[in-house]
Amino acid sequence: MFSYFYIINICVIIVFICLFFITRKTNKRWSKINDYLGKVTTTVDSIRYGNLSTKIEKVEHPTYQNVTDSINRMVETLNDREKMIIEYQAELMRQNKLLESVINSLSDGILIINEKFDILRATPKILKWFGIKRGKDIIGKNVFEYIQPVEDENLELNKIDNMEIFIKHTPTNNFVVSSQALSALDKKRFVLIIKDITTEREIETLKEDFVATLTHDLKVPIVAASNMIDLFLANKFGEISEKQKFALDNMKSSNASLLELVQILLETYKLKEKGIKLVKEKIVLNNFLKQIVKEMTPLANEIKVGINFEPDKENPSIIADPTQLRRVIKNLISNAIDHSNTEKSIDIELGKEPGFITISVIDYGQGIPKDELKMIFNKYYSAAKKLRKVGTGLGLYLSQQIAEAHGGEIIATSEEHIRTEFCVKLPET
Repeated sequence: MFSYFYIINICVIIVFICLFFITRKTNKRWSKINDYLGKVTTTVDSIRYGNLSTKIEKVEHPTYQNVTDSINRMVETLNDREKMIIEYQAELMRQNKLLESVINSLSDGILIINEKFDILRATPKILKWFGIKRGKDIIGKNVFEYIQPVEDENLELNKIDNMEIFIKHTPTNNFVVSSQALSALDKKRFVLIIKDITTEREIETLKEDFVATLTHDLKVPIVAASNMIDLFLANKFGEISEKQKFALDNMKSSNASLLELVQILLETYKLKEKGIKLVKEKIVLNNFLKQIVKEMTPLANEIKVGINFEPDKENPSIIADPTQLRRVIKNLISNAIDHSNTEKSIDIELGKEPGFITISVIDYGQGIPKDELKMIFNKYYSAAKKLRKVGTGLGLYLSQQIAEAHGGEIIATSEEHIRTEFCVKLPET
C-alpha cells in the first residue's frame, strides 16, 4: 500500500516537472512571437508615416522569414513607386511651368471665370490691361467691374465670339473677346480670351482710307479718258481709219474694265463705312436683262462666246435697286466670260422658287473646285490670278452683300470642266 502511494507521488512530481519545462519553453516561444510582432508593428508604423527605408531583420524561423521577406519586398515596391511618383510630379511641375510661361507670353489675355462672371484666374496681360498689380487682388471680382460690351448687350458665355468690348482701365484701345466652356470640369468654368486689336484697326483704317482716296482720285482721269475715246470714235477730231477704230474700241473696253474695277473698290469701301443704300423701284426683268446682255455681248465676242437669254413668258418684275442689281448681274456675266475656256455660250435664265425670283448665270468653262467653292464670296478672294487676269476678289463679295441687302442671296454650284451656275435669289413682289 505504501509503495502504491509512493509511485503515485513520483508520477505527480514528474508530471509537474514536465509541465514546468513545457510552460517555460512555451513562454519563450510566445516571447519571440511578441518580439517579432513588435518589429512588424514598428515597421508598418514607419511605412505609414512615409519612412520607406525601414526593413525587418532576417529571422531563423522559416515561417517568420516568409512573412519578413514579403513585408520587405512590399517596402521595396512602395519605395520604387514613391520614386516614380516623385519623378512624375517633377515632370508635371516642369510641364506646368512651361505651359504657364507660354500662356503668359501670349499677346492675348486669358481669364477663367465661373457662370456668375466671377474671376478665378487671370494672366499677367489681363492684370496689365485691368490696372491690377497683384493677381490675388482680382480673384473673386466680377468681370464687369473691368470690361463693358460695346453694344451694351449682356454677355452670354456660350455665344461670345469676337465681341467688341471696352476695358475701363485701357479706354483708348480696341478689344474683342471670345469664350470657351471648360466642359471637363464638374463645375461650370469658362475661358475668356481677350485680344487687343488696336493696331489691326489702325492699319485697316489707314488701308481703307488709302483705297478710298486712291480710287476716288483714279476715277476722275479714267472717266476723262473714256470721254475722250468716245469723242475720237464719234469723229469729233476728224475721220479715223478702221485700224484706229479697232484700237480705240479695245482701249474703250479696257478702260471700261478698269473703271469697273475702281468702282468696285470704291463701292466696297462705302459698304464698310455706310452700308448699302438701296433706291428701289419696279424692274421688269425681261427688258432689264436684255439691256445687260446687249451691253456685255461685245466683251463676250472678244473670246468668241455668245450670251443666250430667252425672255420669260410671264415677264416677272421685282422691286429692287436697278443700279445695284445691274452691277451684280454684270459682274456675274463678266466672271462667266473670264472663265469660259470653251466656245459654248453663256446662258441667262429666269426662274421662280417659293417666295423668290431667280436669275441664273451659267457658263460651261473650267468650273470651280469644291475646296474653293465655299470661299469665293470671301472678301479679297480671287481666282483671277490663275488666268493671269486683273481681279481684286471684291466683285463676288460685293455682289453677295447687295443680294443680301435686298433680302436675298447668291448661291453658287459647280462641276469642274462641265458647268458653273450663279443663282441670284431675290424676294418676289
